[in-house]
Amino acid sequence: MSEYTGKTAVLRDLSFPYRFTQPTEASGECLFLLHGSGVDETTLVPLAKQIAPDAALVAARGRIPQEDGFRWFERITPTSFEQASIRTETDAFATFVAEATKRHGLDLSRATFLGYSNGANLVSSLMLLHSGLVRRAALLRAMPVLAETPPTDLVGTKVLMIAGAADLTYGPFAPALVTLLSQRGATVDARIIASGHEIGDSDATIVRQWLADPSAVA
Repeated sequence: MSEYTGKTAVLRDLSFPYRFTQPTEASGECLFLLHGSGVDETTLVPLAKQIAPDAALVAARGRIPQEDGFRWFERITPTSFEQASIRTETDAFATFVAEATKRHGLDLSRATFLGYSNGANLVSSLMLLHSGLVRRAALLRAMPVLAETPPTDLVGTKVLMIAGAADLTYGPFAPALVTLLSQRGATVDARIIASGHEIGDSDATIVRQWLADPSAVA
């Protein structure tokens, strides 16, 4: 397993604050990390290192303040969201992906977008609003958030969705997102695990095994 070196400070000169880390023996793979609500960009890094220890990590921070942390777009209730905010922040993040990819010499065809909760919802919006940008995504505890979706072509996009059997907030909505992405042509691997809304080692194991499967590569 490679040791991570290089930049760990928050970088603020792109459209989203972020941290970039790269192992000494990089594999060429990359993970874009999108955290959940009320925390920051550091929270998914330990999980990502379990999943892909030799991948570069782009750990971004949502721009909407929430409590002592951040989120990716405004919410109205825990399961309804401000539509203009979703689209504004999704468009801005698409620009950020292009900028960060160029700056760090990343191969976007070898990138996986790993999102949790509100971060997973931003990734799903990114797929639906910016076709072709995301080719591989792992969505942990996600639900559909867009009131209207364009007829996006997601053929060739690989998606892993992991829902928690005891997640009473997002869990009931997860099948609708599986259906939506599948209808748009994505190949979706949907799992349900014995968990609530929280994530942990079981998620890391499933994502790691999924990425190791050649069929997960777009």
